[in-house]
Amino acid sequence: MPPPSALDVQAATDTQAATFVDRLSLNGVSARRRKAPPVSTGLATYASSDMFKSPGYGKLNAKRWDHILTEEAHAREMSSLKAASQLLKTPGLISLGGGLPSSTVFPFEHLQVKVPRPPHFSEIETRDSGLLIQAGKHDAAEGKSIYDIHIAFNYGQATGSVQLLRFVTEHTEIVHHPPYQDWQCTLNVGSTAAFEMALRTFCTRGDYLMTEEYSFCTALETASPLGVKCLGIKMDQDGLLPTHMDSLLSNWSPSEHGGAKKPFLLYTVPTGQNPTGATQSVRRRREIYAVAQKHDLYILEDEPYYFLQMQPYTGADAPDVPPPGSHDAFLDALVPSLLSMDTDGRVMRMDSFSKVIAPGMRTGWITASAQIVERIVRYAEVSTQMPSGVSQLVLFKLLDETWGHSGYLDWLIWMRLEYTRKRDNIVIACERFLPREIASWVAPEAGMFHWIKVDWRKHPLIQQGKEVQLLELEEKIWRAGVDSGVLTAKGSWFRAEGDTGEDMFFRTTFAAAGEKDVVEAVERFGKGLRVEFGLLEENAEVNGNGTEETKVGTNGCA
Repeated sequence: MPPPSALDVQAATDTQAATFVDRLSLNGVSARRRKAPPVSTGLATYASSDMFKSPGYGKLNAKRWDHILTEEAHAREMSSLKAASQLLKTPGLISLGGGLPSSTVFPFEHLQVKVPRPPHFSEIETRDSGLLIQAGKHDAAEGKSIYDIHIAFNYGQATGSVQLLRFVTEHTEIVHHPPYQDWQCTLNVGSTAAFEMALRTFCTRGDYLMTEEYSFCTALETASPLGVKCLGIKMDQDGLLPTHMDSLLSNWSPSEHGGAKKPFLLYTVPTGQNPTGATQSVRRRREIYAVAQKHDLYILEDEPYYFLQMQPYTGADAPDVPPPGSHDAFLDALVPSLLSMDTDGRVMRMDSFSKVIAPGMRTGWITASAQIVERIVRYAEVSTQMPSGVSQLVLFKLLDETWGHSGYLDWLIWMRLEYTRKRDNIVIACERFLPREIASWVAPEAGMFHWIKVDWRKHPLIQQGKEVQLLELEEKIWRAGVDSGVLTAKGSWFRAEGDTGEDMFFRTTFAAAGEKDVVEAVERFGKGLRVEFGLLEENAEVNGNGTEETKVGTNGCA
């Protein structure tokens, strides 16, 4: 079933600061933009989300977080060159002060890409009937667009371009509607960079960072050289357990943790968690937020998989659940974010285009209180500067000028159904080919990962009473898969505290490989498990029903 048709939400060519009373809706974007002053099309234009969001009448400002900001964060001051660049919008001003090169020496006259025409999003449909969109060097001066090569390919503000910041601010309000007044967005070069900036903003060497007991290994590897220790919070199939976090915090003893103060920072991936694939329910998120309020925690909400939430898994032979029939139904089907519950301004949400558009764009954004956004921007001014102008221009031409918010939601609905099909494919393959006496799993509700538990206690070496280290046994099982022709990721690579844990897991992903290759890979993994655990005789194979059958030789003997 194709996604619903795009609503008539057209891209506008003007905006800046204006006063708006109501919460932004999908159909209200055009009207809001028509009422706003023209957006500046100068170089390095100053931008703030306050130009584009509802004023939040009746809402309170966020809490202040001065007490957890590091000395480094407190010390950052605005870049003098960035501050001076705000004057470039002054009419008649001739700038001799900045180090911006002239676009006359840029070896690019125009940029052209072919993109899907909503709602025809497949690769084949795009090839046959996609839209060619083009950005020229001087489109703004010629009145063709508010963003062009002349602007995008030059230096800009650390907040990102005013043109793309407008879109992500509107998108954030449409989807999450943060419940406090002074929230803002700022663009970045991806969530990994945003996470590193957050750690240096909040943590000093010796501090503890709470996270899921199995966590994104790159996040762990980012924290380690900064001297930030990770504290794993136990999980179940709904993700992080707030009761365990509350217990750890309520009973925290600095003397038992090398003198470290009580943790105040939580890093979590609530939706399609990497590596486990777990998705926190709305109740679970509210419980986590309540614990955060009780212990005055600050939350880093990392959500690259938020829009990869899927239809419920119904099984190989059951009918599919009908997809969302409208944009409102799609938005209502999403598990509410922690940001949407954040009355205190204690959440910094990290969003990214990496999983819903393309990772090579290296463009994402954070949403947090004005105080925290301002500190992060000061860091970006002297480090990452801004996302690639090429990426920002392509994203603007696609999302704002071509699709609009309506078309982007159409795309996200299509992505939901694509990932539902991919998820179903790997889960059905596991049901067919993995030995259920030693392998178990829960069908993921979101994300890209399928987390498989292997009962290592049933391994022949353990059954024989031999002493073997868990990591050594994990290596043997993992190597059996490699020898069978399939690569998985060891669960130990993702342990927050670097220990082995009590259970054994392997992470698989269903995002990249073709569906037939995924089925073949799962079958190979199943055969590797059977061989390693002594469950498969040399002359036996697994049939399509997931049971073993015996090959019969030419002499009729088994």
